Amino acid sequence: MNATLPKRKKIRIRTRVFVPLLFVLAVLLITYLFPRQGSFKYSFNEGRPWQYGLLTAPFDFPIYKTTEQLQAEQDSILLFYEPYFEIDGKIEKNALADFDADVNLKERLSSLPADYKLYIRNKLQEVYKKGIMRSEDYDRISGSTTGGLRIKEGNMAASRKIESFYTIRSAYEKVIADTPGTMDAEALKATDINDYIRENVVYDAATSEKAEKEFIQQVDISHGMVQQGQRIIDQGEIVDAHTYNILSSLKRVTEERSGSAAKNSGMVVGQLMLILLMFGSFYMYLLFFRPNEYRNRKHVLFMLLLIVIFLLLTAVTVRFELFSVFILPYAIVTILIRTFIDSRTALFASLITIILSSLMVPFPFEFIVIQMSVAMASIFMLKELTERSQLIRSSFFILLTYILVYLGLTLYQEGSIKEANWLMLIYFLINFIFIMFSYTLVYLVEQSFGFISGVSLVELSNINKPLLKELSEKAPGTFQHSLQVSNLGMAAAAKLGANASLIRTGALYHDIGKMGNPAFFTENQTPGMNPHAGLPFEESARIIINHVKDGVKIAQKYNVPQQIIDFIETHHGTSMPKYFYVSWKNANPGKEANEADFRYPGPNPFTREQAIMMMADAVEASSRSLSEYTEESIRGLVDKIIDGQLFDGYFKMAPITFRDIQTVKDVFVEKLQTVYHSRIAYPELRQAEQQQLSEAAHTTAEQ
Repeated sequence: MNATLPKRKKIRIRTRVFVPLLFVLAVLLITYLFPRQGSFKYSFNEGRPWQYGLLTAPFDFPIYKTTEQLQAEQDSILLFYEPYFEIDGKIEKNALADFDADVNLKERLSSLPADYKLYIRNKLQEVYKKGIMRSEDYDRISGSTTGGLRIKEGNMAASRKIESFYTIRSAYEKVIADTPGTMDAEALKATDINDYIRENVVYDAATSEKAEKEFIQQVDISHGMVQQGQRIIDQGEIVDAHTYNILSSLKRVTEERSGSAAKNSGMVVGQLMLILLMFGSFYMYLLFFRPNEYRNRKHVLFMLLLIVIFLLLTAVTVRFELFSVFILPYAIVTILIRTFIDSRTALFASLITIILSSLMVPFPFEFIVIQMSVAMASIFMLKELTERSQLIRSSFFILLTYILVYLGLTLYQEGSIKEANWLMLIYFLINFIFIMFSYTLVYLVEQSFGFISGVSLVELSNINKPLLKELSEKAPGTFQHSLQVSNLGMAAAAKLGANASLIRTGALYHDIGKMGNPAFFTENQTPGMNPHAGLPFEESARIIINHVKDGVKIAQKYNVPQQIIDFIETHHGTSMPKYFYVSWKNANPGKEANEADFRYPGPNPFTREQAIMMMADAVEASSRSLSEYTEESIRGLVDKIIDGQLFDGYFKMAPITFRDIQTVKDVFVEKLQTVYHSRIAYPELRQAEQQQLSEAAHTTAEQ
């Protein structure tokens, strides 16, 4: 017992630093992720009533053209835009140099008459002077409105029609077509003139892009102004296309103005204050109302990571306008935390995620109402995840909640279902598909954080699992003992509101280490069989104690989750196999025993479920030794066993109260009375009646 105290203190000190540090990092990260532009205080949609009071212009601002209108005007003016090209003189020079060299080196040219050579050279110079361009560029410019381009020469550029240029093909055809009558055109073709015809009109991308931007900038992005104090809209008025454009312009200018350094700094401070308030409340909730979760660093890391991920998704979605935020499956936060922790914590974490996300989304009121309704529905539908089908049913119920709450909001705000945006139903359907795949996330979380869900517990407690089947074959008495312990533990857990499925699974696996030496344990022995006879008491104690270590090794070999392994390690805590310890003391009077040889390695139970299992294990094993099973004898045994464990301090680390322990005792007594209830003694037939029955049976047989 004393050996465990320093370790506990060390963990507590480390947690006091680790958990606040996690919260600080989460706050800083989320503050960094928050959009920096100022948010417009009003939410509005075209064709819907204005929900607020009279709105007047707080300052002068331009009325910006809509994106579609601006794009149409830009496309219209770009019809008259001409791209920029350059004529590369080096290409002509290199081509003519290659021709001159080949005239002296290649027979197909050197054998030509001098006038042929001169003609080819002059024609090459002629087509290069006009310009040869890529056929793709030629066709593109030919199909444009202007049909022209600009040739850049130094700092000047001159416009030319596309017809004045050649492509490689048209330049070759020009050379052949202009062949004088005194020359043989076929002889010219045989000289491979096209080897010296190359594209010398090159597209100038940098100049073209710069000129295109300047061309677009000629289009004015606004049309008209709104003067300070001018009336824009009043409550109840419908937001028509013109008013929507004015409101959008006001929103844009407001957000741009808030981007100044002073306002940006104030905005960051405000965001930090709000985020600190939200996370501070979550921190205090864990500290005061969920101390076990607060001390569980994996649980804290998991919850904060989940919140940060969804806030990051919200920030990215809103900042880059990727899609509607209603596509994001915020219900997954509720589902995962509810599955691995509890419903109140899930609701609290979801509340923080939704409130902080609402500070970024366009319609915060509608967002909060819809998402909070879905979060509550998720908790109601997913009381305990023990079957895969529960997630499917929950997904459909969440989809129905989305639709009903949205339609209810539409009726409340618009007064008519016709005003609903039916595109929202598609968003909800995509959200539903994401939630349908949340079972995969449950598995990934289990593997990443070492958690265990109700579905996994059900699968592990299947007695047809290879490990449990092996236990039933090698140690049938131990297997039956495990079943009885699980029944006792589940009954007590159900009464206390603890995790009954976890206790059932832990009980089934807690004694698997006995498979190594099953005959050394009483429940597997036949009358007259005692392998401990003749063994030193220390050796017998070692064999008994080692079933805990052996059980851990077997469980790890079969990839049993750590939560179940904890039951194997804690079901005896740091207690002693007292039979062998007392026997050694009696055989060695006056000597001090080495308690390390007679003590289980522990640790003692540190969860309520482990404490219940320890009590159930000891009570069930001891109940077999009773000579009679009356309520008094059973209660006396239960009180003696559990009070002894309590007195020895085995439950100090477990969050279980005296009232809980008394409840467990009452449940155990009730269950053991049911198991060991006395049977009715059937009466014997009197001799005369028995003789008559025998004669009647004999007569019937002869017939």
